[in-house]
Amino acid sequence: MGPLDTAAGSPDHTGRELRIKVQHLNHWFGEGDTAKQVLTDINLSVHAGEIVILTGPSGSGKTTLLTMLGGLRAAQSGSLRVLGEELLEADNTTLTRLRRQAGFIFQAHNLLPYLTALENVRFGLEVSPVWLGQGRLAMDDCAAAMLGHVGLGERVHYYPEKLSGGQKQRVAIARALAPSPRLLLADEPTAALDKTSGRDVVDLFRQLADSHGAAIVMVTHDNKILDIADRVVNLEDGRLVASA
Repeated sequence: MGPLDTAAGSPDHTGRELRIKVQHLNHWFGEGDTAKQVLTDINLSVHAGEIVILTGPSGSGKTTLLTMLGGLRAAQSGSLRVLGEELLEADNTTLTRLRRQAGFIFQAHNLLPYLTALENVRFGLEVSPVWLGQGRLAMDDCAAAMLGHVGLGERVHYYPEKLSGGQKQRVAIARALAPSPRLLLADEPTAALDKTSGRDVVDLFRQLADSHGAAIVMVTHDNKILDIADRVVNLEDGRLVASA
């Protein structure tokens, strides 16, 4: 049997834990006669330590699939198992438990404007189950170190309004990476970054996958970073049309 027949959260024949298993996933926007199908019969598996990049034209369903993997959009049809949880008809407790084990990087930075860069990153640690009880000093040290890794070591006390768009994106990336999540979901994480910064960021993704066993799913149009992936999956008109 193939990897899609292995229960998510359990090792398959490769010995690697299966973090995501999507089977026959369908999704629609709208209802009744106006409903538009945006995902059709999606089947996808992602293992611990694996980076999968989603490519495809705008409107092909990439971001929709990504938000569903993170429990941010309800599953309607099929099976969507993430970190051992079935998300079809999942309750709020299940979805909250999943979200606290995942890191999210979206094109909207979603930084809290009244918190400094360091405080925004620390906030990501405060909601992580791994960091419960670690204490503020340890969290601040981790947050400062991660901001240094993304090139913002001298801006840890800056508020978002004092940061450029690319710097805000790097704070959001640091916030997602700091807890060493089991799952990282990223939507165009390098879009606001220059070539060097973009490469530095995806190298951190590779380190997270290799050193901590994170499963990473990333949407990108940036052909310069495709080499970081273990697999590139293409979506077209809501269908998975090719996988490399």
